[in-house]
Amino acid sequence: MTRLPAAQRREQLLDTAVNLFAEKGFAGATTSELAKAAGVTEPIIYRHFKSKKNLFISVIERTSDLTLEMWERQLATAKDPAQRLRRLIGANPMVSEQGRGMYRVVVQAMMEIEDPEVLKAIRDHIIRIHEFVTHEIVLAQQEGQVSKRFSAEISAWLLLHQGLGFGILAPLNIPHHAHDDSGVRVRDVIAELMLGDRAKHLLDERLRKTMERGEESGHQAE
Repeated sequence: MTRLPAAQRREQLLDTAVNLFAEKGFAGATTSELAKAAGVTEPIIYRHFKSKKNLFISVIERTSDLTLEMWERQLATAKDPAQRLRRLIGANPMVSEQGRGMYRVVVQAMMEIEDPEVLKAIRDHIIRIHEFVTHEIVLAQQEGQVSKRFSAEISAWLLLHQGLGFGILAPLNIPHHAHDDSGVRVRDVIAELMLGDRAKHLLDERLRKTMERGEESGHQAE
């Protein structure tokens, strides 16, 4: 067993726990399996986490931190609130390489809500995500880039509902999921509803280029 600084060991255990909980769920995973996968003894786990449930909740809490950090990085170079919002609409952590396992754990945790501590962790996670998205919509509304017809709070709930639904359905590999034959995606529809002509212009331009590439391919085939 390699000795690691406490903070680094804790992160390693969390990384290992994500993989184990994602594969076996909270009930199916054991601390002995976690210890073996992490290359440590079980007492090492209990130095950092008082119980398996505490470890499970820590995974959820860290998921919130990593999601907000990921969004901040992706939005940092946007030129205005509208572009930040467009990027946010397309940045679903549930289908990203970094977030896929973590959010599988979050979805599983939603099945464990009879436990008040797990329920609180899930609620806190959703509240933090909702507050971040609400703030981004407020900024876009203040700049006149998003309509104030609906409150930022309810618009943020719309995005969270869409993102959660997409994240659950995407791994099923359903044919034509979330887009139609013309190439329009669900997130394009959401962006146009929220950003109006700004988003529509970008979508039209993307579809035009797609059609041009298709025509070029057809000519080459001839």
